[in-house]
Amino acid sequence: MIVVGIVGGIASGKSVVAREFQSLGAKSIDVDRVGHEVLTEPDVIQTLTERWGTRVVVDGQLDRQAIARIVFAENTGAAELAFLESVSHPKIANRVREELVKLEEQGTVMVILDAALLLKAGWDQMCDNIVFVDVDRETRIDRAVKGRGWTREEYNQREQSQLPLAEKRAKADILIDNSRGLDETRLQVRDVWERLIHKN
Repeated sequence: MIVVGIVGGIASGKSVVAREFQSLGAKSIDVDRVGHEVLTEPDVIQTLTERWGTRVVVDGQLDRQAIARIVFAENTGAAELAFLESVSHPKIANRVREELVKLEEQGTVMVILDAALLLKAGWDQMCDNIVFVDVDRETRIDRAVKGRGWTREEYNQREQSQLPLAEKRAKADILIDNSRGLDETRLQVRDVWERLIHKN
């Protein structure tokens, strides 16, 4: 089984690329989804509530927007983000490993790991290949503003919490240019799929 990690800037189209791999037969693990599931675990809710108080809880569940305001705050955010990651990342990694084992037992040929923090969290160690999804910064900001309702400031704060793009690109062994439309991206994904399947 080939495990492919997808990295790139915020709103570069990593999920679009993951879906294209899925259309060819790959399975995908959305690590952001796994992270959201981890935030529903009672011990995680308790730990974060002890740290940040009830302002991060709504109807017994963690309020991700309230947490985002804390971990992306200008002066104190970095320390709070590090705390959140120390609580959540080990649990996320365990869940991803469990999913990988199940998928391999099912005879899966390729698994895509779609994770914003793939490299920062060290989850690239689970991957055989890393794909970098390339799009210019202004296009990414425009997509985030229109598609996610973010401000430029929110985009910048979140981008600063991630590894620099040059570092992500340097760790990748495959590049997909997602700036020229879906048809072109689809062709590139098919080419990568065929190369990786035939290589293994």
